[in-house]
Amino acid sequence: MILLMVLLAVIGGCLLSIQATVNGRLGSQVGVLKTAFLTFSIGAMITVLLILFFEQPHDVTLMEVPKWRLLGAFCGVPYILIMIFAVQRIGTAVATVAVIFGQLTMSMLIDNFGWLGNNVMPFSWPRVLAVVCLAIALYFIYASNRAETASN
Repeated sequence: MILLMVLLAVIGGCLLSIQATVNGRLGSQVGVLKTAFLTFSIGAMITVLLILFFEQPHDVTLMEVPKWRLLGAFCGVPYILIMIFAVQRIGTAVATVAVIFGQLTMSMLIDNFGWLGNNVMPFSWPRVLAVVCLAIALYFIYASNRAETASN
């Protein structure tokens, strides 16, 4: 089951890269905000259908949870806007690795301090090394883009 979840997460990552590329191109043609609106509108329609046909009943409604837990919904808008804007200027690879670097760094802080109700998972050398390796990868991908741009 764990391997399946990792595989699904990798597929999700692939889909995000495709989404970033397509949205970046669309955003350069019709505008960043219109592209974001399209993304969220279609996403909302698909989600409504999934809720209607597949969602199991829960004991608590959205109106009954602590209000701070609803803030996660606001995080998607800046992400989509940033990616539409960034991909046009720095490319899909740099933008995606930068996002993953931000995700990994924040995730490790959340885990280490148990923020937002998560279980504590302390920093370890392998985890810190992973962030450092990703930072190095980001540097090399960015430098490669700059070298390619300079030679053209």
